[in-house]
Amino acid sequence: MAEQAYKYLIVGGGRAGAWAVDGIRQIDADGSILVIGNESELPYNRPPLTKDLWFGKKTFEKIFIRPQEYYTERQAVIRRGAGVVSVDPGAKTVKDETGEIFRYEKLLLATGGRPRHLTIPGSELEGICYYRYASDYHRIREQAQPDRAAVIIGGGFIGSELAAALNHIGVKVAMVYPDDYLVARVFPEDLGRHLQQMYRERGIGIFPGNAPTAFEQRNGKFITHTKSGDSLESDILIVGAGIYPNVELAEAAGLRVENGIVVDEYLRSSAPDIYAAGDNANFPYQALGVRTRIEHWDNASAQGKAAGRNMAGANEQFTYLPMFFSDLFEFGYEAVGDIDPRLEIFADWEKEFDTGAIYYLKDHKVRGVMLCNIWGKLDRARELIRGGHQAPTEQLRGLIRSEKEAA
Repeated sequence: MAEQAYKYLIVGGGRAGAWAVDGIRQIDADGSILVIGNESELPYNRPPLTKDLWFGKKTFEKIFIRPQEYYTERQAVIRRGAGVVSVDPGAKTVKDETGEIFRYEKLLLATGGRPRHLTIPGSELEGICYYRYASDYHRIREQAQPDRAAVIIGGGFIGSELAAALNHIGVKVAMVYPDDYLVARVFPEDLGRHLQQMYRERGIGIFPGNAPTAFEQRNGKFITHTKSGDSLESDILIVGAGIYPNVELAEAAGLRVENGIVVDEYLRSSAPDIYAAGDNANFPYQALGVRTRIEHWDNASAQGKAAGRNMAGANEQFTYLPMFFSDLFEFGYEAVGDIDPRLEIFADWEKEFDTGAIYYLKDHKVRGVMLCNIWGKLDRARELIRGGHQAPTEQLRGLIRSEKEAA
């Protein structure tokens, strides 16, 4: 089987890989591009899978990042449904599941992550959904009828968003999670407990400070056994326990891996001509002076584009401050920076637990900002973080307001 050669080879058909095509073409109009993805769909946005698709704000056809024509016009070849199984940095080749070998000049590993599976009895029973992919959305959407019951394991982003989505269409939902309150890795405790109560008032069963100990199937139903002694029966069982970064290709190829593929400020890995971007990349977060890995779509977009540009010769440091967002019923937020409730917290509410800015501080310096039902103010939040804004917390009051309040 003859090798095929490409100037740019992108492993991963997700958001980072799609945006890398953009970045490459901004610098190099002609260099050949191959994108290899293991999913059958074109690159798509994941946030709608737990948000807009369930609330009628978007149709499935609208979640794709680009139509096929976009890649065709830019002479980018998309291979779908057959992932890469090995990378040889010395030979500058990759091999896919079909045995085909592709040669590259520059390689991007945009392999993302995969759902973290539980390791308790019954955790691999047929029908349990470790929710992440478009195929998961289709399967759960078909099962989610108003007369059905669902148990969701996890109280983070996936769990909280799916609970709201399923409740919205009439499914009876119960949530089991180990933290004391909802989305505890992001929300200050008072906000998290307020939203948790809001979920209860909407009829969602809440089992915080808890964890499943075993799953079983009985008479066509799932039974979730918890450490507190509950036995929860459901038609649908979803686990949202985070993701593992897909670093196996990099490890086998001898790249440096520490909680992700280690890259420098140009998104270059430890191997010549190999870059990484997105959920799998451990990068220097220059605005905060730390090294980290971020599992959000905006970071994947920005890193993918930046990596593509640098693969094509731009030689630009990645200094972007990525944002993330969520919608939990009528409570929506955008956030940027270090959103860690273990930091010092100052909440500047216009309407308590509804509209306002929450500041996350260290040594009185702004490290992160969450904007609750305030829109269009992320750049102002970024300014405060980049500038290391330092002041007594009361001096933060009024720095960011909603348009209505500002008027």
